[in-house]
Amino acid sequence: MKNNHVNKLYETIIKLNTVQECKDFFKDLCTYREIEQMAQRVYSAELLLKGETYENVIKETDISSATLSRVSKCVKQGNGYRKFLKED
Repeated sequence: MKNNHVNKLYETIIKLNTVQECKDFFKDLCTYREIEQMAQRVYSAELLLKGETYENVIKETDISSATLSRVSKCVKQGNGYRKFLKED
């Protein structure tokens, strides 16, 4: 049952077509702080992918070292950040 709910969330997200649709959906789904935290992780991943040090990322984003460690692990071993945060 739980996986069905998670899959439904993913299926709903992939239906979003515009930034405004994303804003509307995530505003309903999450608190502002949760959205900020997700954005902080994405920005931190971008900085790591550009070769920034942990120290610089923490200064720039104010992310906790524990969260940055998780982001870093995902940047190195995961499938999402590298695929979707390509350099322009």
